[in-house]
Formats: sequence, structure tokens, C-alpha cells
Amino acid sequence: MRGWHRLALAGALSLLALPAAAVTKHSAAITPPVADSNTREQALQSFQRDLVSVLALRATAQPLLGAALLARPLPRQPKTGSFHALISRAAAAADAGPAVQWLRLADCDTRADACPNAGALRKLEQQAPDNAAVWLLQLGLDTRDMKSDPARADLAKAAAAKSYDDYTGSSLAALAGVVDALPPPPATQGAAGPLGVQALIVLGNARMQPRPALPGVARLCENAGDDAAIKADCLKLGKLLEWGSSPLARSLGLHLREVLGDAAAQADARQQRRDLVWQVQNYSQLALRAQDDATLAQQLLAAAKQGGTEMSQMIAVLRASGISTTAPGSWQPPPADGGQSAPAPAHSP
Repeated sequence: MRGWHRLALAGALSLLALPAAAVTKHSAAITPPVADSNTREQALQSFQRDLVSVLALRATAQPLLGAALLARPLPRQPKTGSFHALISRAAAAADAGPAVQWLRLADCDTRADACPNAGALRKLEQQAPDNAAVWLLQLGLDTRDMKSDPARADLAKAAAAKSYDDYTGSSLAALAGVVDALPPPPATQGAAGPLGVQALIVLGNARMQPRPALPGVARLCENAGDDAAIKADCLKLGKLLEWGSSPLARSLGLHLREVLGDAAAQADARQQRRDLVWQVQNYSQLALRAQDDATLAQQLLAAAKQGGTEMSQMIAVLRASGISTTAPGSWQPPPADGGQSAPAPAHSP
């Protein structure tokens, strides 16, 4: 649990994060001395426990989803306030939707190799059969188990889907809707006051949820060879992912077009991926500053409360901050460690 809240300070994005040197520089500028930092960590953890205790009294799916997200990283929770108890109650609520089942995927025993939660995956296949993310989850399992024919069928189902949503936007909205249930104690606050604490908790906890193993999808498509049917499904899936819910999905969609498309499509995909890197890195920098800037914290919370997808919330924050979503002509993505160009995000661990 130690250092859990720093997840939010680093942006906690699964893709295209700031280079390590940049994150270190920003973190050093806002991190207090070690003793004070440890005290604040303990206060933040205690505050998060208090939030869970209050929210556990709710009976509808959305606040219980928020409570489950808050409880998940906390050690030694009482049974009634545990992640398992809260996400089970959220799933049993009359107004529960796919976002609840998606988080319930993480309610499983990794030591018994029982992840993701099989019951939650079956429920998702019933509730959201037109969501490509569901079939890409199944594809990851079938690939792991070396079931090539089922994996191929999963790819076809994902390509035929109508959308891609990993429900991170829903988790952000659930957290933003409940994080103000209690006022943050003074010991938890930085320069941005209560808003900074709320933004910190929302960003940090929303990122800790299941995502499909997209690098495996990239490998399957890259190895299509002369199989025209696989290539066609991969291109169709790529177009869907380009309009998907997360920067990670969009990155993979652009990557597939860059690998499998014609020359004109490849050039356009490279330009759009450059813009995506610009967007994510600028958003990451805003997230790093939020606990010390009340205006930024308010913008992040407002975008989350509006709902939508992770991608739409990111764009909303950039626009509210006056940052263009198109990279300047002279701008280039910074190199990764070692001075090499950043790898395709689809291959990020």
C-alpha cells in the first residue's frame, strides 16, 4: 500500500506515460520531505478507509462501484467493506450494468490461476456482446491456453463488434461521484486543498482495473502473413479501436493501420499517433500538477463527473486547459530511456 497515492501523481496512464526523467522532475517539485510524505500517505489511506465505510451503506450500483474501487488497494479491510463484498453487492443491484461486471473481473484468486473472474466474463458476454473489449479479454485467455481456433473466433467477434470500451471512464465517473462524501482532513491536503485530494484519489484508483492484453492482439495481427481473412479482421478491428474508449485502444488501432494499411493510411496513422502522444503526455503533466493546482483539480473532477470514456475525458481536460489536441508541427515525441525512439504502445507491458 505504501506509495499507492503516487499512482495518480504519475498520471497512472497505461500507455505513453511521461519518460521517467520527466516524471521524476515533476514529482520532485511537488513531493514533500520523506517524513511529511509518510504522514500524508497514512492520512490519505485512513481517509480512503473512512470513505469506504460511509459508501458501504449505499444500495445502488454506482456508489457501490466507487466504494469497491476505493476498497480494492486497501489492506486488511473488514469483510463488509472488502472489495469482494462491495463489488458483489454492486453486481447484485437492480441498476448494475456492464461497468460493474468489468470491475468484477478482478474479483478472483490469482494464486489459483482463476483470473479473470469467469462468472463476470460470462455475464459481460451476455450484457455487452457488441463490445470488442469483452472478446479481446476472451482472446487473451484462449491465446494463453494455446487454443488457436477459439482465439481466431474471438478476433472475428471483436472485429464485428460495434464499440470498444474498457469502462475506465465509468470508473472515473463512479469515483468522482462519491469522493466528496466526506471532507478530506487537513493532513491529507496539499496546495490545492480538498479538490487536490479528491482528484488524487479519483485518478489513482480508477486506473487499477482490468484491461485486455492488447499486445497479444498486436502480435496475432502482425503475424497474419498471407492470411487475408485475419488481415481483414485486424484492419476492421483497428478502425474500431481508433474510436475506442482509451488512449491504449486508440494507439493499437493506429498501430494496426500503420502495419497493415497502404502507404497513405500508414502516413496518416503515424501523424495521428504523434498527436495521441502529445495529448497523453500533456494530460499526464496536468495530472501531475493537480494536487497543487485547485483549478486543474476542478477540471479533472468535472470531466470525470460528466462520464463518457477515458479518451473523451482526457480531451475535455486538455481543451478546458487551453491545450491543442494537435501536436505543433515542430514537436516530436521524446525518446524513451537510452535515447531510443518510444516503442509502439501496443507492445507496452
